Amino acid sequence: MIKIAIDAMGGDLAPKITVEGAMLAIQKFSDIEIVLFGDEGQIKPLLTNNTRITIEHCEDYFRMNEKELAGEVRRRKDTSMVKAMQACADSLCDAIVTAGPTGAVVSGGTLVVKRIPGFARPALGPTIPQVNGDYMLLLDSGANVECKPEWLVQFAQIASIYSEKVLDKKNPRVGLLNNGEEEKKGREFEKITFDLLNAANLNFVGNIEGKEILAGSCDVLVTDGFSGNIALKTIEGTAKIFGDVLKRELKSNLVGKIGGLIAKKNLNNIKKTFDPSEVGGAVLFGCNSVVIKAHGSSDSYSYMNAIRQARKTVSQNVIPTIKGILKEVK
Repeated sequence: MIKIAIDAMGGDLAPKITVEGAMLAIQKFSDIEIVLFGDEGQIKPLLTNNTRITIEHCEDYFRMNEKELAGEVRRRKDTSMVKAMQACADSLCDAIVTAGPTGAVVSGGTLVVKRIPGFARPALGPTIPQVNGDYMLLLDSGANVECKPEWLVQFAQIASIYSEKVLDKKNPRVGLLNNGEEEKKGREFEKITFDLLNAANLNFVGNIEGKEILAGSCDVLVTDGFSGNIALKTIEGTAKIFGDVLKRELKSNLVGKIGGLIAKKNLNNIKKTFDPSEVGGAVLFGCNSVVIKAHGSSDSYSYMNAIRQARKTVSQNVIPTIKGILKEVK
């Protein structure tokens, strides 16, 4: 049985959606147990099905608008997120899912769950939908503003393992985010990283430009956390604005409304292709346990998918495999 710790108080709509997501996951997967970490007084009235679900009461939790979270992770040991992460560190749970603030997730993953021996820095890797209906991992997307070239090689190694084990990719293609396709493009950082990736035992396909991020050009795209976060936020913002403009135009006149009704199924398919709720969350790669960061505004369906993601990552032995690869590399 896979035991998953849930930060029930993390996220914009917690604990309602976290509890609902947990109950959906229990209905869908018979091989998991869930521990809800949070305010029992708020959680219990929402828990209409406690099959394989228990509550671990916590007096405190991180609010989404809090600052200086690295220090708060050290000080506030009774927060729902820190206690859930500690359960993973103590091997009482196999994975944690949280929609709490990213800063706390990264700090907690580093300080509480701790890094895999030999791994330089944890990296945040969201799963990005592609135009062909497939998915690509983008990392780092914000855990490390500045990176070293050798870190990106480690990101590529572990993301390739995850891509193969969890996303069912054979021989995943690795790309390097850059401002041009040519081998000698980019800053000195990208040039050195290119050479290291090219020499590594990876299916490296070269530089990937920003315009190709959604084109299905690779399965794993590596970059520093500063560039990765800008790329991620640009994709999210563009998708939202495009959807708003399309909706506005379809509602602007009778012809548009009729066309929208005729194409409703096609439009829903497009929406589903780029809907982050179908994926679940981002993985904090490089930690000793599985850490899944769900979106702060996740609904219950999206949260259930984040739990599904955690379950599959554990069941496919991703962390032990990564540890073994890093030992071989050393």
